[in-house]
Formats: sequence, structure tokens, C-alpha cells
Amino acid sequence: MTGTGPTPGGADDAPDGTGTLYVVGIGPGLPHAMTQRARDVIRHADCVIASNLYQEFLRQDGTIPPESMTEDAATDGGAAAGSLDGDDADAAGWTSGNVGTHPDGETVEIVRSSMGQQIELAREAFERVRAGQEVAHVSGGDPNVYGKSDLVYLMADEDDADDIPIEIVPGVTAALGGAAMVGAPLSNDFCTISLSDKWRGWEKIAEKLRAAAVSGFTIVLYNCWRDYERAVEVLREHRTDDAPVAIVNDAGRGEAGRNLDDETYTLTTLGEATEHDDEVGGMGTSLIVGTHETEVWENDYDRFLVTPRGGRDVDDF
Repeated sequence: MTGTGPTPGGADDAPDGTGTLYVVGIGPGLPHAMTQRARDVIRHADCVIASNLYQEFLRQDGTIPPESMTEDAATDGGAAAGSLDGDDADAAGWTSGNVGTHPDGETVEIVRSSMGQQIELAREAFERVRAGQEVAHVSGGDPNVYGKSDLVYLMADEDDADDIPIEIVPGVTAALGGAAMVGAPLSNDFCTISLSDKWRGWEKIAEKLRAAAVSGFTIVLYNCWRDYERAVEVLREHRTDDAPVAIVNDAGRGEAGRNLDDETYTLTTLGEATEHDDEVGGMGTSLIVGTHETEVWENDYDRFLVTPRGGRDVDDF
């Protein structure tokens, strides 16, 4: 089976008057860590759907207009075609947007995204695309790594929205951003496992943890604010206590981190990982669990984790 994806400007075969729904990964969110493609899509979208936190980040370099240049959609003649406002918005859980104006005069409607309203947001996005709008639905990290991309496709299937052009714009996920902070821990095979039990029970999570530990993967744990101590104990069943571990907070966010004062990382071991509760802050925390090959490497400036690929050394290059 083969497929042809959309060009950078949208879907090739979309009829005239139809926009595109972009699910845009912005990595940690700050301008320096976004791809140019992500910035361009958001900058030129007719509608940007983003949480308050990501709106704040996107304003830092003008990717979306500053708050001082926005006004309620209702005072600008109402929201764009297909959108909800006023009492209808309140009833549906939809958050009315603000219309912002870039310095060059280009306008954009900015809508707040919230965790509990993703179904309504997806349906609203479909209607906007049908009305001809380019819609950027912002996802932190990468949309395909515990992000919003699967929901968009599931909703399109649920609502028979086969007419909606969809493009996923990738971003830097926490595993990659955190690995860059701590050195080269993912240079060999690795996997990611979410500890969130929202859609599956703990036993399923523990089964994946055991399989990853036995298989010799470097493991990156997401959603560590849920049961990270239990996860560490499961990994200790199959991995030695001296296996290196990095506890990473808000990789790529500098002083704009949510969990602690700024982005941080701590190197410890699997046997001592649960002694660092004060460094496991929330959704921005990831644990990188090394293998028997992972080493702590030091220079004159810091300590890092390095997992050589297949045990190779300099002569192998």
C-alpha cells in the first residue's frame, strides 16, 4: 500500500476553498527549539489552537502576536466561520478566541486549548478547515509521541471527516531534548514508555517495562509524576542497581520550566532513583534509564551519560 502525503503548502488534492489542519509539534515550546517548518505554519495560520503556556512561549519571538495586539473575536465581528462564541461556546466547553494582528497586518485567531476539550477542539478545527482556514493545532513535544496526532485521526474517522486535509509537523520530543542535555544516552537502541494509566492499567505498563528491561533498551519514562517509584522497582527486577539514570526536567526550556525553577538534570543510579522525589516535578519530568553499556563520562565542565552503539570504540569509525 502506498500513499502520497501533503506538500509543505497543504494537501495536493484538496478542493479549492478547503484549508488544512496542521498538528504542529513545537518541542519544549520556546522559539529556539522549534523547527522552521513549525514556526512558518503557526505564523501564517488563520487559526492557532494552543494552551495558555504555549501561547506565552509562541509570543516571545512574534510567532503569534503579543497579547497587547489581540482583542476578543466578538468585538472584531465575531469568530471565523464555523466557530462558537458567547453562550454556545460556554455550553460546548469551547473557549472563544482572540483575533491578533501581526506587524505586517496579517491576522490570526488564537484559541485556548485545554486538556478536557480535545474532542470539541478537533470538531471545531474540521469546520474551520471546511470553511477554508489554515488551522494549526499546537502540540508540545512531537505530536506522535503521546501528543495529539492520534486523536485527530480518530476524530476524523469518528466524524467521517474524510474531506479534511491533515498534516503532522514534527517537533523535538522530551526523550531527544533530555538526551541532548545529558550527553549521548540514546546512541544505541532505546524505547519510550508512558506511565500514564489513563487508558490502560498498571499491569500493562509493568509488562512493557519488564520487556524493555530484558531487551536491553535504554528506556525513557514519560509522565513520571504517575507511579515512577513503582516503575523503577519493576526495572530493578531485570536491571542492575548501578545502571545509570538521568532525571530530566523541562529539557529545552531554560528558566521557563514548569516543574522546578528551570531546566535541570540529575545523574543517579537505578538503585537510588527513588531517593530523588524532590526532583520529579510533573509532566515535564522524564527518566532516562541506561543499560549495562551506559557509562558516566566526565570532562572539565560536567558529567554526562554515554551509551556506545553496539559497544563500538573509536577504531570502529
